Amino acid sequence: MPFTDREILETVRMIELETLDIRTITLGINLLDCADPDPESACEKIYTKIVQHARNLQAVGRGISEDYGIPIVNKRIATTPISFVAAASATDDLVPFARALDAAAKECGVDFIGGFTAYVHKGFTHADDALFRSIPRALKETAHVCSSVSLGTTKAGINMNAVARFSDVILETARLTADQGGLGCAKLVCFCNAVEDNPFVAGAHIGTGEPETVVNVGVSGPGVVRAAIAKLGPEPDLLAVAETVKRTAFKITRMGELVGREAARRLNTTFGIVDISLAPTPAAGDSVSDILELIGVDRTGAPGTTAALALLTDAVKKGGAMASSSVGGLSGAFIPVSEDAGMIEAVRVGALSLAKLEAMTSVCSVGLDMVAVPGDTSAATLTGIIADEMAIGMVNAKTTAVRIIPVPGKGPGETVEWGGLLGTAIVQDPGKFSCAILHRRGGRIPAPIQSYKN
Repeated sequence: MPFTDREILETVRMIELETLDIRTITLGINLLDCADPDPESACEKIYTKIVQHARNLQAVGRGISEDYGIPIVNKRIATTPISFVAAASATDDLVPFARALDAAAKECGVDFIGGFTAYVHKGFTHADDALFRSIPRALKETAHVCSSVSLGTTKAGINMNAVARFSDVILETARLTADQGGLGCAKLVCFCNAVEDNPFVAGAHIGTGEPETVVNVGVSGPGVVRAAIAKLGPEPDLLAVAETVKRTAFKITRMGELVGREAARRLNTTFGIVDISLAPTPAAGDSVSDILELIGVDRTGAPGTTAALALLTDAVKKGGAMASSSVGGLSGAFIPVSEDAGMIEAVRVGALSLAKLEAMTSVCSVGLDMVAVPGDTSAATLTGIIADEMAIGMVNAKTTAVRIIPVPGKGPGETVEWGGLLGTAIVQDPGKFSCAILHRRGGRIPAPIQSYKN
């Protein structure tokens, strides 16, 4: 469907005045043919294949931005889960694989590469076990690599042995990157119902059903939605708010698909999906929290916040589905605490607690994201936080995630600065009670009855 003159003018306004941009063009690359019994040969193949396919990614992004006048903030790479590729090598140390990914990302000029990934929601292979043990060192020794793990699904239930192990991985990663405020944990995430075409880090990777290479695009439009609701004013009812968000998401999605298809054409590859998630930044006016407050809550975290977020997420999905048959990824609203200026302020004034964040994740498109907790938080407490979030995803058949950072040397109420898109975090209090027995039990939380649909 061609763009009308009116749509073009509206898009120009959204870009110039309302911080609309393409957050990421992510090139997915299948690495299964890089498997090799010799780990060194496998790493060489990985580096060579990524560079072969992604060497022009930056240039293509710049060219599209210049030709269309659309800001493209990041160009990134996502790969097949490395535990799949490394399985043939039967090695206990996968840090060299992370170094190969990092070197390829540096050569291609991208900021992040995702795919240091394992699926362990039903158990561990030898390669999965090696990847878990390698994550802390891999994230300490690399600059661009992101890591993700699948701990549960609606069909499989939750692997609590893996949850407990992942808690230890988080703490060790925080310890090894203590000089950077535990920054390694900002590149580490776990999922329930992980999606295999996610263009956003830290969870970006491509699944086994994806083609040899594929372009997936993530758009960012909190500022555009915020401006539309502000223009609507406080008098219209919530149905009018939902319709306004839906129409705005329609326009954002159309632009995202245009960029994705053009990037795929220039890279001589396949266009996959456009992820229409509202992804905030610390910049003024680019906040999901601001949208919730315009919908009608005094502060994000106040009563009514979860309902407002449910309305927002649903309307974004409906608008995207109207605009494109290629909507995928996570597509909804992100609530990364440290990356959203409004949420940072809500935590500062005491409106937004960890418990309220968990409630909000039941209706948004991901989960607990970029949450800072005290550096002395126990593994048992982390296990409980993660298990709670995985359970929300499992029972509701939706994607949920946890990206949590125990900040070494910091306590509740203290601040840590990571800078850039990662922003500023205020350390939140997970409470004085824990779940040590639950942590020790291990085993598996069975899949819910509603998962039996065949």
